[in-house]
Amino acid sequence: MLTQPAMRTDQAIASVADLGVENRTIDIVLANDAHGAFVWGVLDRLLDEPSCSVSGVTASGFAAMEAAVFAYGLSVGGRRGARTALANFWRRVSHASIFADGRASLLRSVLEQSIDLEQIRDEDCPVKLGVMVVNARTDAMKVFTSDQLSIDAIVAAATIPFLSLPVEIDGDIYWGDGDVLQSPPVLSPEARHRLVVTGRPSVFTTPCPDRSLAASHCVTKCAPVHTIFDSRYRAGAPLLLRPWIDWGELTDMRDRGRQRAADWLADDPLRTDATSAAGCERRYV
Repeated sequence: MLTQPAMRTDQAIASVADLGVENRTIDIVLANDAHGAFVWGVLDRLLDEPSCSVSGVTASGFAAMEAAVFAYGLSVGGRRGARTALANFWRRVSHASIFADGRASLLRSVLEQSIDLEQIRDEDCPVKLGVMVVNARTDAMKVFTSDQLSIDAIVAAATIPFLSLPVEIDGDIYWGDGDVLQSPPVLSPEARHRLVVTGRPSVFTTPCPDRSLAASHCVTKCAPVHTIFDSRYRAGAPLLLRPWIDWGELTDMRDRGRQRAADWLADDPLRTDATSAAGCERRYV
């Protein structure tokens, strides 16, 4: 785990005004069909972008663990802290393949070594985290946020149904595989854009009830949607079942995610005049 500094520096919590730009605060939605190492690359590249500030992350599947690590790293060390936390987390994931323990116990062990949950639940945490799980009895989806967040909830989101036992939380049982693209994400009031990272092209828009309104007047209802997805996700589908793999494979997928994010950012998608149409979706393959 990272050590919390006495004074926060290099924080990714700068306001949009501090950055000298407008409408560049985003919420991120991480779908469960995107391989975690690809997601790592996207997050890593976004941390390089001084004009982009992340205010919230909603995640399902293994990406819920990454989202927790991302939020924790930002909380204690800013952009540099988040980058270090993600890299350390993935090294632990890669090393986990050495052990013969069950998947659930490995997930819990790696997560407990990688985050301090109280930092994420603190109201001053710069990123508001939402973790999606599925009730193993009813198939109903549930999003844990704020003080509901727990190690159990994050592990449950990363638990593959029927391959591992569900995780008990408050007398009910949950596992992962929830389709975050079919449920409204946890939007923060600061966000003016929504970025979806997924393994497939998606239609994920929220229609504006009154298209005569300017986007600035309808922040949470019709934030422009952008999509980054990995065109090679089908070839790598079996990897979704074994996230702890060779370090070289992981960094290759990370680099592909970084490149996709770099290509997306090169088009300056967060420019106000480029996204003024309410409720629009902008994809990047």
